[in-house]
Amino acid sequence: MARRDAARPRRSAGQLEGEILSALWAADGPMTAIEVQAAVGDDLAYNTVHTILTRLHCKGQVHRLGPAGRSTYKPAKGAAEVAAEQMRAVLDTGADRGEILMRFVSTLGAAEEAALRAALDAEGS
Repeated sequence: MARRDAARPRRSAGQLEGEILSALWAADGPMTAIEVQAAVGDDLAYNTVHTILTRLHCKGQVHRLGPAGRSTYKPAKGAAEVAAEQMRAVLDTGADRGEILMRFVSTLGAAEEAALRAALDAEGS
């Protein structure tokens, strides 16, 4: 069993959830806990990966397929949908949404701004 490098800081549960979701999003299909462990890195114990997958399942963020002990997992939502929900949650916490949006738009590059304009135009039609 691989041991965690003492010099490497311990990852938070939220960071582990993000890494596991990223591995699932990058996969071609559902993954077993062992496959997720390999994709995320050998420094995580199987039990840790399985626990995080179970937590994500309980939160509705992943679907568990198949019988217990032979389950595979797949994300309940795509990465873009989750990111959009997170952006919306941040926007909803702000008192001045217009100011938040203006500051966000000011950070965009030309290609991102063009994509945003195209999305707004498509929603408006």
